[in-house]
Amino acid sequence: MNKILIFYGSYGGGHLSAARNIRDYIENNYTDYEIKLVDCIEYINKILNKVTTKAYTDFSRNARWIWKQLYYGSEKGGLSKISNSINRVMAIKLNKLLQEFKPDLIISTHPFSSQMCAILKKKQKINCKLATVMTDYAPHSQWLIAHEFVDYYFVAHEGMKEDLIERGVDSQKILATGIPLSNRFLLSYNKSKILAEYNLSPNKKTILFFAGGEFGFGKDKTFNMLKSIIDNFPYLQVIAIAGRNIKIKERFDELVSATNSGDSVKILSYTNQVPELMSVADLVITKPGGLTTTESLASGLPLIVIDPLPGQEEENAKFVEKNGAGIWIRKNDDIKTILLNIFNDTYKLQNMKIRARLIAKKNSTKDICETLLG
Repeated sequence: MNKILIFYGSYGGGHLSAARNIRDYIENNYTDYEIKLVDCIEYINKILNKVTTKAYTDFSRNARWIWKQLYYGSEKGGLSKISNSINRVMAIKLNKLLQEFKPDLIISTHPFSSQMCAILKKKQKINCKLATVMTDYAPHSQWLIAHEFVDYYFVAHEGMKEDLIERGVDSQKILATGIPLSNRFLLSYNKSKILAEYNLSPNKKTILFFAGGEFGFGKDKTFNMLKSIIDNFPYLQVIAIAGRNIKIKERFDELVSATNSGDSVKILSYTNQVPELMSVADLVITKPGGLTTTESLASGLPLIVIDPLPGQEEENAKFVEKNGAGIWIRKNDDIKTILLNIFNDTYKLQNMKIRARLIAKKNSTKDICETLLG
């Protein structure tokens, strides 16, 4: 039996989702593979993982200028050297797992594990195939350390492939498959039935609003976004997902009650029905995480991008906007004007949907797995 080790990181949910999507596809379509899914930093040191993930969350919410400095600073210079040195040390601990499990293939959906495994292969501690799956729409140099020893790079689009080639990566190693997507986004759903489950009308356009969950936007910004939609667009209906953010859900519920808009605005906490909800939506309002962006595009949905995290999410927002599949709302932009321009212009909305489908890569997970496993 062949063994596959899939590494991810806990910094945001995208790395884990990509890892799970690959694992699920292999388990459902292949036999004779033993798969282990591992959080690379938690395995090395649970306390370190807890501290760094909390720092990531805190910076994301309260000190974005620090995160911006860390993100771009780790591309090159002193901060990059420090990060690389730390990963070389941590690779020693990671090697213990590799020697025990003895994988035939290692798949990394986080740059730290990709870097550590490439370092170990360079030192001839391991000799298995290494595959790196990038989970955003722009590359970062931390993914590419010791790239000579990585066998495959799977990236979101052709522009990323060109960028990696310019950075010195062998073009034969790079495949623009897209970010791994759950098979559930390939299924067909009964739109009328799903709308009926939420007591929504099949005759109104539907906005799916991701309020950001535990990594949410500023609470006032989120609240004002929903209030603007309720106040100015009575002919639209909204499904707003608050995720695990209890305070946001409470404020949303109060707003819906105060505006008597319960017939057209549904507030959800955590849900596992994102593919179903995207199948009935006409537009998504969201932060541009790699996986959410991928899921929206695969569902043919234009995106209104709100409050991206400096670094990777801003790069994702640029990609969506550049390709005509969405609009990035900046600090001083007027959401009312933007929504009026979209929903009062049928051609504009339809064109954005077409652009979304054109740049989507719905068979990403299948293509990655077939490349690696045949």
